[in-house]
Formats: sequence, structure tokens, C-alpha cells
Amino acid sequence: MADFFKRFLGRLLPTPGHGHGLPRAPEELEKKIGYHFQKTDSLMEALTHRSYQRDNDPREAPAYERLEFLGDSVLGLVVADELFRDYPEMLEGELTKSKALLVNGKALAYAGNSIGLGEYILMSVEEAGAGGRQRASIIADCMEALIGAVYEDGGLSVARDIIKKLISFDFIQTRRELSLRNYKGDLLELLQSQGIAMPKYTVTDESGPDHRKSFTVDVFVTDRKLGTGRGDSKKSAEQRAAREALIAIRRNKASNRSKS
Repeated sequence: MADFFKRFLGRLLPTPGHGHGLPRAPEELEKKIGYHFQKTDSLMEALTHRSYQRDNDPREAPAYERLEFLGDSVLGLVVADELFRDYPEMLEGELTKSKALLVNGKALAYAGNSIGLGEYILMSVEEAGAGGRQRASIIADCMEALIGAVYEDGGLSVARDIIKKLISFDFIQTRRELSLRNYKGDLLELLQSQGIAMPKYTVTDESGPDHRKSFTVDVFVTDRKLGTGRGDSKKSAEQRAAREALIAIRRNKASNRSKS
């Protein structure tokens, strides 16, 4: 693994397009998914966004598209097989709908966010500065690439275990989670459209026993607090804080219009 990190960190040396916004060490991601790669180049490739290639030799830093293609097929096979075996009462139409629910981009982005996948992706400074690490489409694509890398490194049985660990087959819970509005994404898009800095989320309070934690999160934009959210997880608290920020921004716009 030492050689892996030397090569990975070597990619992060400052270049004309680099110098900040570097990703977290991929060893942390291995611990999160519970799998240690034998061929570390596969993991490096799965975590490399194509924007990184603008300032680097693509042969030295291949992007994740090929592994994404592979992972898409592996994911589809595993989910279809699990549904077919575990839900014998489901007819073809219901199987198709259930599979679509579990493998669509929104579900993959949700799964990726649950392990903080965006924090491990190697991308250009420009892409990172534009919110690339939080962009749902990038996280979903990288999630498929990660599945492809696990399959390529460890085979179908290992890939199946990882998929079942990261993607919930609890349809009621999955539908509920995916139906929630992504206020963080809405806030990010609004700020980007105005050329404003990315929002920063800070946990200001954490209380309660481990099995019933409560979190309070403030969201700041250019060092100004725009919202506060509370929830039973950091992610839910962040979403509520983003919702408050959106309301504050819209109220301010409405107030300015009424004065003019």
C-alpha cells in the first residue's frame, strides 16, 4: 500500500491546474467499504475524474469512464439477481420498476454520499471549486466506477457484498430517502449561478446517546451564516440548514424588489 500512496500523492503535486482542493486518502475509503484492493491502480482509476486529465497525461491518470461502464453492468446484474431470488412473488413489471429504483443516478448518488465518496475523487481545481465533489452526477458515475473496480479486483462475489452493503433493498425506506428534496444541491446551484462562493457547513452542536444522536449544523456563505438545521444525522441537519438558507436568500431578494 505504501507504493500506492506514493503514486497517488505524486498525482497531487502542484501543477498549472492544481494546488488546493485535494482529495482524502483512498485508504479511508477502503475502510469504509470494507475492502482492501490488491490492484491499487483500479482504485486510483475509479477515483479519477476526467477533468484531471486536462493538466496531466491521460495514460498516467486514466479517468473512471471505462470502470463506470463495467460497474453499471455489474450493478444491474447483482440487483436483478437479488430481486429475482429474494422476491419470488414479484412479476416482471414490478421487478423492472424495483431494479430501476435501486440503480438510478439518484440512488447511486445517495449511496455515494453516505460514504462521502466525493471527498476522495481526484479532479481539477476548477471542477472542485465549481462544486464537483458535491455534484450528484459525478458521485453517481464514480459510484459505478468503484463497483467496477471492486469487480475487476476481487470478482463478482466481492462486488455483490459491496453492493448489498452500500445499496439498500428496503424499498419503502429507499423511496422515502430519494423523495426528499435535495436542498443542498438547490443551494449550490443557486450560488453557482450567481458566481458566489460555495456554502460551508459546520456542526455546532452534537448531543444525545450514540443510538439517538441529535446534530445542529450552520451553513455559511462568504462567512455569513444563512441558516441553521437540526436532525438525527449530519446529512439531515445540513439539508434543513440549506433549506433555511434558500428561504433567507429568497426573502432578501423579495425585500430588495419591493424597495426598488
